[in-house]
Amino acid sequence: MSRILVTGSSDGIGAKIAEILDAQGHEVVRHARDPAKAARLPGEVAVGDLASLASTRAMAARLETPFDVVVHNAGWLPPEGPRPLTEDGLERTFQVNALSAYLLTALLPLPSRLVYVSSDSITRGRIDVDDLQHEAAWTADSAYADSKLAMTAIAFAVARRYPAARVNAVHPGWVRTKMSGDIAPLDVAEGADTPVWLSTSDTPATGQFYHSREVVRLNEQAYDPEVQDALVERCAALTGVALSPA
Repeated sequence: MSRILVTGSSDGIGAKIAEILDAQGHEVVRHARDPAKAARLPGEVAVGDLASLASTRAMAARLETPFDVVVHNAGWLPPEGPRPLTEDGLERTFQVNALSAYLLTALLPLPSRLVYVSSDSITRGRIDVDDLQHEAAWTADSAYADSKLAMTAIAFAVARRYPAARVNAVHPGWVRTKMSGDIAPLDVAEGADTPVWLSTSDTPATGQFYHSREVVRLNEQAYDPEVQDALVERCAALTGVALSPA
């Protein structure tokens, strides 16, 4: 059995992913943003606010035992309104959805599998490396779509850098959660199915985007090595942490 970290697993899809993996006999480490949420979760819980670079670094430092699998599931859907900033002065949607996944990938020992939970919103997303934080213009929808596209491109950059690992992104579907609301057609178990499968199956694929256990291609920009490399370089500059050599 594997030791598996699932970020954003205090509720929603992440909670169901962790529950299923736990039921399969894996050693699952759940993640919560703060101690109050962590106290309601079973087993080992990693505590860290992914909207804070310092908190994310501290959480990674406390995770001493390496993981076989890391599922980057944490995400944030911003409300309409002013462009939200974190304590680091960064646009919150980008920091939570993309930059935190990069930072944890850079800080934690490389697992044999990495699963990045993305979204089909990337079809309308665009990566502008010179304006990742939407300083020129901001809407909730564009910030979310662009951040999930950036996360996907980071996943593919990691897959290129570490060919021995299985690194994939996944669109779980439109799932009934606190984020998506009650009108979504899928329940959390259906949304968790493909992330769990990517965490545990024998599929040798890496650097792919999955939906319903099938490879799909939703935005060609994510596959562009030049975009990937520029994005990773920018993330390294923002966090002060570079990916380790292959």
